[in-house]
Amino acid sequence: MWAVILFVAAAATVNAATVAGRLAEYGPMARARLAPHFQRAGVAYPPKELCLVGLKEERRLELYATWGTNTLRFVRAYRIQAASGKPGPKLCEGDGQVPEGFYRIEALNPNSRYHLSLRVNYPNQSDREQARRDGRTQLGGDIMIHGSNVSVGCLAMGDEAAEDIFVLAADTGLKQIRVLLSPVDFRVRRLPQDAPAFPAWVAALHQQLAADLKRLTR
Repeated sequence: MWAVILFVAAAATVNAATVAGRLAEYGPMARARLAPHFQRAGVAYPPKELCLVGLKEERRLELYATWGTNTLRFVRAYRIQAASGKPGPKLCEGDGQVPEGFYRIEALNPNSRYHLSLRVNYPNQSDREQARRDGRTQLGGDIMIHGSNVSVGCLAMGDEAAEDIFVLAADTGLKQIRVLLSPVDFRVRRLPQDAPAFPAWVAALHQQLAADLKRLTR
């Protein structure tokens, strides 16, 4: 019995993919797909800085990048294939909400159940501090930008888009990436009238998101 368990564990270790392996497998195709978009934007590849903008209501993930200046330029957008929840931030484990706020990519997962994934650093320090003020615990986690077309609390991008974003993130460097997750594109619309009631502090968060979005032009 122990021999079988050890064999299975060893096989899983041998077969586990690495980031380097995934880059070798998907990198050439992903970079070829990304190249014309970076050329049109006038941004060298890989960029100096990358901003991923997730717009929940619009089901849209936008890429902005910069190279020689501090101005982020629109590169391209992807359709979010699936995302659960309603407008409003994630408050607790199991609420099905996609977070809202300002985040980072903290890890790349080459062995995701959903093809490839990028781990968002929810809950971040701001989330934890606000939860302490509210008296909330069990904030949840494991928020990903991933492949496939199913999701609960994450952003499912489809496999090809996930390959592009995974490779781009690896080539750029995780420390050079920020993520903005907003309930709507505040540049062109307001929250829907049937949006649920939010805690009082959410209005200030949405104002900050709106201000950052308005600095980005397509």
